[in-house]
Parts: sequence; structure tokens; C-alpha cells
Amino acid sequence: YLYGRRYQVPVIYYTNLIISILIHHSTMFFWWDIVHGSIARFFYYLAVTASLYFRLFIALERYCFIACPLLDCLRQTEGSVLVCVLVWVLCIVSVALAVFLYEFVRLIIYAALPAPLFIFCLAGTLKALPAATSVPTEEKQRIVGTLVLLLLNYFLINLPAVILLTLNLYPHFPETLIDFIIIILFLFSSLLDFILFAFMCKGPIDRLLARLCCCSMESNNTGDVTDVSTDRSDHVDRDEGKEETGSHDGRDGEEVESVR
Repeated sequence: YLYGRRYQVPVIYYTNLIISILIHHSTMFFWWDIVHGSIARFFYYLAVTASLYFRLFIALERYCFIACPLLDCLRQTEGSVLVCVLVWVLCIVSVALAVFLYEFVRLIIYAALPAPLFIFCLAGTLKALPAATSVPTEEKQRIVGTLVLLLLNYFLINLPAVILLTLNLYPHFPETLIDFIIIILFLFSSLLDFILFAFMCKGPIDRLLARLCCCSMESNNTGDVTDVSTDRSDHVDRDEGKEETGSHDGRDGEEVESVR
């Protein structure tokens, strides 16, 4: 927490994300035998839905840091605390309606809502990077790495796991295989959430991101060198042509004077 606070990362959103992950794993491994029925499902889906939306607000905060630096309400303490409270309230109300009314298709809709926003955050950040001259290069690399990791975590792990989890409630699906896949996906998602902290803070991950960016810059520099070489050859040809025309003009002038 202190390490993240020192480098101005969205600590409040990440802390709530860790709390939702702890509730999720506690329900899955410990509370399920104690609390049965709809109450266990309520806490389980509540933690899953809250973790999805806290990842979304981490992505939005990173996007606003680059594209909209004046809109710092997501980075202020009061605004971030209010956002976290609203997320928990909305998740409690929406998940309660879905679980206790047995309308589990709503959970897939709740899980699919952040999809366009994740894409928008990454695309908007990449578009606004050249204009953000006040942001250091290392910070830009960390922000892009964070958004890419969140996007991959959502589309490759979270969304398929939520869909399988909802479809597993119906009896015509094999529960053993799907339960095993769901557990593996959620465990791998939690591992990526801990790796996410390394992308948001200064540390050894900066070297990897710097090397990746250096590779892309070297490929661009090779293209620039070829362009410069061609430009220089064009200038040399133009200078030679000018010298030749100048020499011909001098000879013509001498012939005219001799005739006179």
C-alpha cells in the first residue's frame, strides 16, 4: 500500500479489487460448505462482479491520467472513495436481483458491459500518448502495459469464466469439467491481478517494458536511416546538377565575350 501510494497509483481501486478477490476465494473454498443455497451464490457472484468493475475503474483511471489530465476526480481521495462505495452498492443490488429472482442471464449482461470500455481505454490511451508530453516515458510504458494486461485478463479469463459459471447452473452441462475449468480460470485471473501491481509501480518490470519499446524504436530508426540516406543522395545529385549547370553557364559567358 505504501509502495503504491508513493508512486501515485490507484491504490484505493486496487485495494477493493484485492478485497473482492479474497471474498471470492473464501466463498469458493471455505464458506461454500457453511453457507448454502442462494446466500452462498450471492456472495460468490458479488465478489466476481465487483472485481470486474474495479478492474474497469483502474483502466478508466489510467486512461484519464493520459487523455484527460484535468479530469482528476477518479484520482482524488474523495472521488475514488465515492466511486468504490457506488460500485459495491450497485453490485449488491444487481446481484441480489439476479440471484434471488433466479435470473442468472443478467449476470452475463453485467459481465459484458465493461467490454467496450476496456477497448476504448486502451485505444484512447494509445491515441493520446503523443500529446502527453508532460508524462515521463516510463510512466507511459507502465500505463500501456497495465491496460493491455487488464484487457487480456478480461477477454481471455474473466468473461469466459463468468459465462461458464452462469451456464453451469443449468443441469444439461457436465458440472465436473466446467467447475474445474472455472476454478483454473479464476485462479489464473487472481495471479494476473497480483502481476498487475508490478505493472502499475516502478520496479523490475520497467526493464522489460523498456526493452520492448527499444526494439520497436530500433525498427523505426532503421527506417529513418534509410530515409535519411535516400534524402542525402537526392541532395548530392541536386548539388552536382547545380555545379554542372553553373559550369556550362560560365563557358557560355566566356564565348559571348570572345565574340564581342
